[in-house]
Amino acid sequence: MAVRYPRPLRPGDRVGVTSPSSGVPTALRGRLDVAVREVEGRGYEVVLGRCMDGAGHVSAPATDRADELMSMLTDPAIRAVVPPWGGETAIDLLPLLDWDRLRDAEPTWFVGFSDISTVITPLTLLTGTATVHGNNLMDTPYRVPEGLMSWLDVAAAPRGHRFAQVPPNRHRAAGWDDYRTHPEVRAYALDTPGRWTRLDGDGDVEVEGRLIGGCVEVLCNLTGTAYLDVAAFARAEAPEGLLVYVEAADSDAFTICRNLHGMRLAGFFDAANAVLVGRTSAPDAASLTQHQAVLDALGPLNVPIIADVECGHVPPYLTIVNGARGRVVHTSAHSELTQTLA
Repeated sequence: MAVRYPRPLRPGDRVGVTSPSSGVPTALRGRLDVAVREVEGRGYEVVLGRCMDGAGHVSAPATDRADELMSMLTDPAIRAVVPPWGGETAIDLLPLLDWDRLRDAEPTWFVGFSDISTVITPLTLLTGTATVHGNNLMDTPYRVPEGLMSWLDVAAAPRGHRFAQVPPNRHRAAGWDDYRTHPEVRAYALDTPGRWTRLDGDGDVEVEGRLIGGCVEVLCNLTGTAYLDVAAFARAEAPEGLLVYVEAADSDAFTICRNLHGMRLAGFFDAANAVLVGRTSAPDAASLTQHQAVLDALGPLNVPIIADVECGHVPPYLTIVNGARGRVVHTSAHSELTQTLA
């Protein structure tokens, strides 16, 4: 099962918007409209799904969300699917999706992060379809900082394309923009300096492997199931090894430590040549920081562990393609992730 790359987005293509997890409250519909116009302004037609209700923690019953997502991912006229954002319980979709049908269908770009990792990571592992982590629809109107790329640019790239991203070395310390009062906001408030941090020791890092990963709090619930068999994917598609990335949304350091220990014991990191850890604003514990939690759980891997990467819930966002070939360079003067769609 070779990695399958959806064909590049072209002007006139359709982009589907559905909420496999949380929908959009009425008060935030203004931001949704801005985000839709941003995609349309790039020359694409937006197809807005029915599963968008933001009154509760999910946008619709699980069967309705699964049916709409399946419909969009298998519609040859829809070339990309991007939810407004994540949520809490997309895990209820997994047994309802027709994985054989998804494997046989022409691949479609599926974009998202946070709870959407619950679906995009298994989609890559089970069907070989490359997926995009690091953006969602509501983030799309923001101007992308120099050195990073929008999901729209990545999804428009041809197979075989090679692209590099470098950190802007500034991030947002905490909090989110208020879309209720400022739905048109397009500039990140990157008010805090910060670079990538090697946790396992000193020295330069240069390492390669296929990329796979996602949000710790949701993926930890899939370890040991058929939906997260990273070892099988590595054997089939990455005999050279993996670059595994993980990020914490909001759980405290003790919880993240336990989750990562469990993922390691279940084999999630067995083929890792290195681990990238997203920058987080999640709280430390009384006697354990988030960095210490990662090192406690993953130090036994004896591979480079690089933290404070822009692949988490702290803006800005580095776009990562699950299934792509990756190369990480990290020195005292320079950090870079290069990806090849091959």
